Amino acid sequence: MTQILAHRGEAAYFPENTMLAFKEGLKSGADGIELDVQLTKDGEVVVIHDERLERTTNGTGLVKDHSYSEIQRLDASYKFKDLNQKVGIPLLKEVLHLFQSYPDKLLNIELKNGIIDYKGIEEKVIKLVRLYQLEEQVVISSFNHYSLAECNQINPEIETAILYYENLYKPWDYVEKIGAKSIHPYQLSIRSAILEKCLQRNIPVRPFTINDEVTMKKMFKWNVSSIITDDPKKAIKIRKLEK
Repeated sequence: MTQILAHRGEAAYFPENTMLAFKEGLKSGADGIELDVQLTKDGEVVVIHDERLERTTNGTGLVKDHSYSEIQRLDASYKFKDLNQKVGIPLLKEVLHLFQSYPDKLLNIELKNGIIDYKGIEEKVIKLVRLYQLEEQVVISSFNHYSLAECNQINPEIETAILYYENLYKPWDYVEKIGAKSIHPYQLSIRSAILEKCLQRNIPVRPFTINDEVTMKKMFKWNVSSIITDDPKKAIKIRKLEK
Protein backbone atom coordinates (compact mmCIF):
# COMPACT_ATOMS: atom_id res chain seq x y z
CA MET A 1 0.00 0.00 0.00
CA THR A 2 1.23 3.48 -0.86
CA GLN A 3 2.40 5.38 2.21
CA ILE A 4 1.45 8.99 2.87
CA LEU A 5 4.15 11.39 4.08
CA ALA A 6 3.11 14.77 5.46
CA HIS A 7 5.14 17.39 3.58
CA ARG A 8 6.73 19.75 6.13
CA GLY A 9 4.10 18.34 8.49
CA GLU A 10 0.45 19.05 7.85
CA ALA A 11 1.46 22.19 5.96
CA ALA A 12 -1.94 22.74 4.35
CA TYR A 13 -3.40 23.87 7.70
CA PHE A 14 -0.53 24.62 10.09
CA PRO A 15 2.78 26.52 9.99
CA GLU A 16 5.12 24.35 7.94
CA ASN A 17 8.13 22.62 9.47
CA THR A 18 7.00 23.24 13.06
CA MET A 19 6.37 20.83 15.89
CA LEU A 20 2.69 21.76 15.68
CA ALA A 21 2.53 20.76 12.00
CA PHE A 22 4.43 17.52 12.65
CA LYS A 23 2.23 16.47 15.56
CA GLU A 24 -0.94 17.26 13.59
CA GLY A 25 0.39 15.32 10.61
CA LEU A 26 1.06 12.28 12.76
CA LYS A 27 -2.30 12.70 14.48
CA SER A 28 -4.02 12.70 11.07
CA GLY A 29 -2.74 9.18 10.45
CA ALA A 30 0.11 9.96 8.05
CA ASP A 31 2.68 7.19 7.66
CA GLY A 32 5.49 9.64 8.16
CA ILE A 33 6.79 13.18 7.95
CA GLU A 34 9.00 15.08 5.51
CA LEU A 35 11.02 18.05 6.75
CA ASP A 36 13.95 20.28 5.79
CA VAL A 37 17.11 21.14 7.71
CA GLN A 38 19.74 23.87 7.59
CA LEU A 39 22.50 25.10 9.89
CA THR A 40 22.48 28.25 12.00
CA LYS A 41 25.47 30.56 12.32
CA ASP A 42 26.58 28.62 15.39
CA GLY A 43 26.13 25.21 13.76
CA GLU A 44 22.78 24.05 15.16
CA VAL A 45 20.61 21.86 12.91
CA VAL A 46 17.27 23.67 12.56
CA VAL A 47 14.13 22.66 10.72
CA ILE A 48 13.19 25.22 8.06
CA HIS A 49 12.72 25.11 4.29
CA ASP A 50 13.79 28.45 2.83
CA GLU A 51 17.32 29.77 3.01
CA ARG A 52 15.76 33.11 3.96
CA LEU A 53 13.46 33.71 6.93
CA GLU A 54 10.88 36.08 5.44
CA ARG A 55 8.31 33.71 3.93
CA THR A 56 7.71 31.47 6.92
CA THR A 57 8.68 33.61 9.92
CA ASN A 58 8.62 37.19 11.17
CA GLY A 59 12.39 37.33 10.78
CA THR A 60 14.58 38.67 7.97
CA GLY A 61 17.78 37.56 6.31
CA LEU A 62 19.47 34.20 5.84
CA VAL A 63 19.19 31.33 8.30
CA LYS A 64 22.98 30.88 8.17
CA ASP A 65 23.56 34.44 9.39
CA HIS A 66 21.59 33.96 12.63
CA SER A 67 22.54 32.13 15.82
CA TYR A 68 20.11 29.60 17.21
CA SER A 69 19.21 31.94 20.10
CA GLU A 70 18.15 34.52 17.49
CA ILE A 71 16.23 31.92 15.46
CA GLN A 72 14.54 30.72 18.64
CA ARG A 73 12.93 34.12 19.19
CA LEU A 74 11.16 34.10 15.81
CA ASP A 75 7.50 33.23 15.23
CA ALA A 76 6.58 30.85 12.41
CA SER A 77 2.85 31.35 12.94
CA TYR A 78 2.54 35.09 12.36
CA LYS A 79 0.69 34.55 9.05
CA PHE A 80 -1.78 32.19 10.73
CA LYS A 81 -4.10 34.71 12.35
CA ASP A 82 -6.33 32.02 13.89
CA LEU A 83 -3.48 30.64 15.98
CA ASN A 84 -3.31 32.39 19.33
CA GLN A 85 0.16 31.16 20.12
CA LYS A 86 3.75 31.61 19.08
CA VAL A 87 5.10 28.71 17.05
CA GLY A 88 8.87 28.41 16.98
CA ILE A 89 11.40 26.95 14.59
CA PRO A 90 12.43 23.57 16.01
CA LEU A 91 15.78 21.92 16.28
CA LEU A 92 16.09 18.61 14.45
CA LYS A 93 16.75 16.88 17.76
CA GLU A 94 13.27 17.91 18.98
CA VAL A 95 11.70 16.08 16.05
CA LEU A 96 13.92 13.06 16.53
CA HIS A 97 12.87 12.92 20.18
CA LEU A 98 9.22 13.01 19.08
CA PHE A 99 9.78 10.15 16.64
CA GLN A 100 11.09 7.89 19.38
CA SER A 101 7.41 7.59 20.35
CA TYR A 102 6.43 6.61 16.79
CA PRO A 103 8.52 3.53 15.94
CA ASP A 104 6.32 2.66 12.94
CA LYS A 105 6.59 6.08 11.25
CA LEU A 106 9.03 7.21 8.55
CA LEU A 107 11.00 10.45 8.85
CA ASN A 108 12.31 11.99 5.64
CA ILE A 109 15.01 14.57 6.39
CA GLU A 110 15.83 16.78 3.41
CA LEU A 111 19.22 18.49 3.53
CA LYS A 112 18.68 22.02 2.18
CA ASN A 113 22.18 22.42 0.85
CA GLY A 114 21.52 22.80 -2.86
CA ILE A 115 22.15 26.55 -2.81
CA ILE A 116 24.17 27.10 0.37
CA ASP A 117 26.90 24.60 1.08
CA TYR A 118 26.48 23.93 4.79
CA LYS A 119 29.82 22.44 5.70
CA GLY A 120 29.46 19.36 7.87
CA ILE A 121 25.66 19.16 7.75
CA GLU A 122 25.78 15.52 6.67
CA GLU A 123 27.85 14.44 9.64
CA LYS A 124 25.81 16.54 12.09
CA VAL A 125 22.48 15.08 10.90
CA ILE A 126 23.72 11.50 10.87
CA LYS A 127 25.24 11.91 14.34
CA LEU A 128 21.86 13.06 15.68
CA VAL A 129 19.97 10.24 13.95
CA ARG A 130 22.35 7.71 15.49
CA LEU A 131 22.10 9.40 18.91
CA TYR A 132 18.32 8.89 18.90
CA GLN A 133 18.70 5.38 17.38
CA LEU A 134 16.42 6.13 14.45
CA GLU A 135 18.61 4.80 11.63
CA GLU A 136 15.92 2.41 10.43
CA GLN A 137 13.16 5.06 10.39
CA VAL A 138 15.04 7.85 8.64
CA VAL A 139 15.51 8.63 4.97
CA ILE A 140 17.92 11.45 4.08
CA SER A 141 17.16 13.21 0.80
CA SER A 142 18.68 16.13 -1.08
CA PHE A 143 18.89 17.83 -4.47
CA ASN A 144 22.64 17.94 -3.75
CA HIS A 145 23.68 14.47 -4.85
CA TYR A 146 27.32 15.01 -3.86
CA SER A 147 25.97 15.44 -0.34
CA LEU A 148 24.05 12.18 -0.56
CA ALA A 149 27.17 10.36 -1.69
CA GLU A 150 28.94 11.77 1.38
CA CYS A 151 26.11 10.57 3.63
CA ASN A 152 26.49 7.09 2.19
CA GLN A 153 30.20 7.13 2.97
CA ILE A 154 29.60 8.30 6.55
CA ASN A 155 26.85 5.77 7.27
CA PRO A 156 25.64 3.46 4.47
CA GLU A 157 23.00 1.96 6.78
CA ILE A 158 20.80 5.08 6.64
CA GLU A 159 18.70 5.21 3.49
CA THR A 160 19.36 8.11 1.13
CA ALA A 161 17.04 9.36 -1.62
CA ILE A 162 17.81 11.47 -4.67
CA LEU A 163 15.53 14.46 -5.16
CA TYR A 164 15.11 15.78 -8.69
CA TYR A 165 12.83 17.87 -10.89
CA GLU A 166 13.83 16.99 -14.45
CA ASN A 167 13.74 13.55 -16.03
CA LEU A 168 16.75 11.40 -15.20
CA TYR A 169 18.11 8.82 -17.60
CA LYS A 170 17.83 5.38 -16.01
CA PRO A 171 17.45 6.64 -12.43
CA TRP A 172 17.68 3.06 -11.16
CA ASP A 173 21.28 2.95 -12.40
CA TYR A 174 22.06 6.43 -11.08
CA VAL A 175 20.79 5.54 -7.60
CA GLU A 176 23.17 2.60 -7.40
CA LYS A 177 26.07 4.67 -8.76
CA ILE A 178 25.98 7.16 -5.88
CA GLY A 179 24.99 4.58 -3.28
CA ALA A 180 21.45 5.84 -2.69
CA LYS A 181 18.47 3.58 -2.09
CA SER A 182 15.42 5.49 -3.38
CA ILE A 183 14.20 8.31 -5.62
CA HIS A 184 12.00 11.31 -4.78
CA PRO A 185 11.00 12.77 -8.17
CA TYR A 186 8.89 15.83 -8.85
CA GLN A 187 5.38 14.60 -9.64
CA LEU A 188 5.58 15.61 -13.32
CA SER A 189 8.83 13.68 -13.79
CA ILE A 190 7.48 10.29 -12.77
CA ARG A 191 6.61 7.88 -15.58
CA SER A 192 4.97 4.48 -15.25
CA ALA A 193 7.88 2.79 -17.05
CA ILE A 194 10.41 4.40 -14.68
CA LEU A 195 8.31 3.45 -11.69
CA GLU A 196 8.04 -0.16 -12.86
CA LYS A 197 11.77 -0.57 -13.40
CA CYS A 198 12.61 1.00 -10.05
CA LEU A 199 10.15 -1.13 -8.11
CA GLN A 200 11.45 -4.24 -9.86
CA ARG A 201 14.85 -3.38 -8.38
CA ASN A 202 13.35 -2.67 -4.91
CA ILE A 203 14.03 1.06 -5.24
CA PRO A 204 11.29 3.03 -3.41
CA VAL A 205 9.69 5.83 -5.42
CA ARG A 206 8.22 8.75 -3.44
CA PRO A 207 7.01 11.60 -5.69
CA PHE A 208 6.43 15.14 -4.38
CA THR A 209 4.33 17.29 -3.79
CA ILE A 210 1.00 15.53 -4.47
CA ASN A 211 -1.91 17.73 -3.37
CA ASP A 212 -4.72 17.42 -5.94
CA GLU A 213 -7.21 14.56 -5.96
CA VAL A 214 -6.61 13.50 -9.58
CA THR A 215 -2.86 13.07 -9.08
CA MET A 216 -3.36 11.33 -5.74
CA LYS A 217 -5.66 8.78 -7.37
CA LYS A 218 -3.15 8.26 -10.18
CA MET A 219 -0.29 7.67 -7.74
CA PHE A 220 -2.35 5.24 -5.66
CA LYS A 221 -3.35 3.37 -8.83
CA TRP A 222 0.29 3.15 -9.85
CA ASN A 223 1.14 1.91 -6.36
CA VAL A 224 4.07 4.25 -5.80
CA SER A 225 5.95 3.60 -2.58
CA SER A 226 4.83 6.87 -0.95
CA ILE A 227 3.41 10.24 -1.84
CA ILE A 228 4.62 13.42 -0.18
CA THR A 229 1.69 15.78 0.40
CA ASP A 230 0.71 18.96 2.25
CA ASP A 231 -2.71 17.46 3.00
CA PRO A 232 -2.36 13.99 4.55
CA LYS A 233 -5.99 13.93 5.75
CA LYS A 234 -7.24 14.35 2.20
CA ALA A 235 -4.79 11.74 0.92
CA ILE A 236 -5.85 9.22 3.57
CA LYS A 237 -9.53 9.61 2.60
CA ILE A 238 -8.76 9.10 -1.08
CA ARG A 239 -6.51 6.11 -0.39
CA LYS A 240 -9.34 4.41 1.49
CA LEU A 241 -11.70 4.94 -1.43
CA GLU A 242 -9.17 3.62 -3.93
CA LYS A 243 -8.74 0.26 -2.18
